[in-house]
Amino acid sequence: MNSLTLSKAVEHALVERNVRNMALVHTALKPGYCQRAAAFLRGITGTVIIGTGFPIKGTFETDGPAGAMTLYTALEKLGAKPVIACSAPLSNVLGEDYDVLELTVGSAASAEAVRKLNSLKPKALVAIECPGAAADGHYYNVYGEDITARCAHFDPFIAQAACPTIAIGDGGNEIGMGNVGPVLEQLDIRRSVTPCTELVVADVSNWGAYALVALLGHWAERDLLSGADTGSLLHFLCRHGGADGITGKNTATEDGLNAREGQRLVDQLRALTNV
Repeated sequence: MNSLTLSKAVEHALVERNVRNMALVHTALKPGYCQRAAAFLRGITGTVIIGTGFPIKGTFETDGPAGAMTLYTALEKLGAKPVIACSAPLSNVLGEDYDVLELTVGSAASAEAVRKLNSLKPKALVAIECPGAAADGHYYNVYGEDITARCAHFDPFIAQAACPTIAIGDGGNEIGMGNVGPVLEQLDIRRSVTPCTELVVADVSNWGAYALVALLGHWAERDLLSGADTGSLLHFLCRHGGADGITGKNTATEDGLNAREGQRLVDQLRALTNV
């Protein structure tokens, strides 16, 4: 199968469960977006900033960090220098094992964070399940509640980036959804207007990250998905206070789906990409 055919197959797998109408949003994107997004990360030896962390009830969603951790590990294996950008408490959870750029909650990006990010001279930025500002400048969750005071603002980094920006989302209120504004008017969501270079949509944002890793592994002829044990990742995040973004419960699930669903998707990606 050629590259475009493979990308289209991956894109279909990411939204075939269609739990939050991402199959509709998928139709608004030019086919091949997974391949184009992954290509920005192919061969990078410099810094890649991976933003993640959606606030929920004083903690963080399990969706986003698991994908960020998997992408971080894959990029590191390929010779890049990944950094995860997130706020507390997630930054404290990941700081022991990953290079972390801590973001400030409840305000625009701090001068120190901007200075540090710029000093890293990133070759690409990736936002995985990051809240995106709506037209009124506020941030909203899936239920339309204003969560601005609890958000770390990754949008300024995306807007000011002098490198390709990739965003992964699953609902319409995340960074990157500015690329598909009109179609989101059909959904019951306070949509984000923040655009990016390449948007990837998935039923669960973690899964979009796994798709990028699968394609990078396909090109490198390496199984980079070996770290994508969804059960282990979700249980790790749950033990450290993570919550399901739909139920709000401290369970090893992602957006109301158990780990088996994510693992089934990983197995699909492995089969498609022959890794």
